[in-house]
Amino acid sequence: MKQLQFLFLIIFCVFLTSAGTTTQKDEGFVPLFNGVDLDNWVNVNCAPETWTVRDQMIICTGIPKGVMRTDKQYENFILELEFRHLKEGGNAGLFVHSDDLTHIGKPFTRSIEVQIMDGNHGDVFAIQGATLTPTNSDLEKGWMRSYPTSERHNPAGEWNHYRVESRDGMLTLAVNGQMVTKAYHTNPRKGYICLESEGSEIHFRNIRIKELPGTNPPQEATGIPDRGFHALYNGLDTRGWKQVEGNKGHWQSLDFILDYDGKSTAEGEDKHLWTEKEYGNFILMVDWRQPDKPVPEEVPVILPNGEQAKDNNGDGITVSVLDAGDSGIYLRGTSKCQINIWNWPVGSGEIWGYRVDQDMPVEVRHAATPMICADNKPGEWNRFIITAIDDKITVELNGKTVIKEAQLPGIPARGPIALQHHGDHIQFANIYIKEL
Repeated sequence: MKQLQFLFLIIFCVFLTSAGTTTQKDEGFVPLFNGVDLDNWVNVNCAPETWTVRDQMIICTGIPKGVMRTDKQYENFILELEFRHLKEGGNAGLFVHSDDLTHIGKPFTRSIEVQIMDGNHGDVFAIQGATLTPTNSDLEKGWMRSYPTSERHNPAGEWNHYRVESRDGMLTLAVNGQMVTKAYHTNPRKGYICLESEGSEIHFRNIRIKELPGTNPPQEATGIPDRGFHALYNGLDTRGWKQVEGNKGHWQSLDFILDYDGKSTAEGEDKHLWTEKEYGNFILMVDWRQPDKPVPEEVPVILPNGEQAKDNNGDGITVSVLDAGDSGIYLRGTSKCQINIWNWPVGSGEIWGYRVDQDMPVEVRHAATPMICADNKPGEWNRFIITAIDDKITVELNGKTVIKEAQLPGIPARGPIALQHHGDHIQFANIYIKEL
């Protein structure tokens, strides 16, 4: 009897010790995923069906490429999650210290990526302008990429466990219970946490986080906080845009890129791609590029006052440029308020309908003319940030203000937005709007 009591005592002590350990281990952790829905997560640039919930798992189709992020920023923390790929060679990722929106011309955010690739779990690297100091890396290549010291992953179809610790710019990763990767001096070192969609189905579950004391890093070391934008293009199709029969096969989704071949057979204004919704005051962000090889073309020289430069005979002066096509963005439902995309030396961002209207006052035509040319080379991505407040339009191109509060008489108070057909090949991406 005494032996039996002693055995019970041992079992009870083991239970207490085990319970104490579990409590200590779990102390301070809170779920980032509630197992029921995607509350507290923000779908940044994907279709609604890209991210869904089933059987207490987040199901990601992998299409299109893009991200879903937390609605809160984090600095120092311990993050745990489980994932499984559904196919061999499947790719995805976990981003930390992320900006709120995707980087120019990319479907992903500036952040630190923790690789989640079948057969290659554990790389930690800086993407889209972020930086870090790597360990166990190929220094001669100059990559900011830390490689794991051992392979700990389970194959496709099986669950894997990640434990990521972020402490004052130092990041460590444990895969299936063993720490394998380190990186230092991450910048940013505070930001959003993202799950990445990158081409193949992946499942996530048991996502939880324990926040640690932070340092309140400066803005330069913090991901850009939520600016209040939402996506107008979902990377999968043209939902939210008016698609007529003649546009099909011409305005089409190429993953995160919205591609137009310039050959719509629709009638008149329907060749442009219009939003279904009308907008009044807003900030519009649009990335664009001219993908075709440029060819020499004679184009006018436009003076700061909006007039074409003339020679001594009064003839308009032209110059030869490498031209890759023409397009633009219509605001408030009118082609008169067209934000130009082209290769003229005056630069993109011009408000064409007002600049060339001789009935407009000189100050209006001057204000509708770009102050500087801020275009990147043909083939490279550009980013417009267009602000429309009442009858005033401001255009920022690649971080530089080219049109500042141009007052446009007669501009409608509301109307749809259009991506312009001009008969040339053009690509758009990262189309976001913030209504004011």
